[in-house]
Amino acid sequence: MSLIEPKIEELLSETDQDRFLLCSVASHRAHDINDMLRSQRDRAIQLQTAVEVARASKKKPLSIAFDEISKEEVSFDPSTIDAQAH
Repeated sequence: MSLIEPKIEELLSETDQDRFLLCSVASHRAHDINDMLRSQRDRAIQLQTAVEVARASKKKPLSIAFDEISKEEVSFDPSTIDAQAH
């Protein structure tokens, strides 16, 4: 039984076994998701539809990001990462 779903080994295979890169990609994606959820929440409050807010808050942004990475819906360009490191 794994505490993290998807399993860390699956996630690492998507980032060439680089734990730092996995954290970085997931963090950036979770930040984007969080921004989208916040804007949805603001819109839902404006429209007074609590159903949208409830739906949006079921999963944490980092969990959504890890799911997207494991499904190869989020990727990275190694050349841009190398350029930022220098």
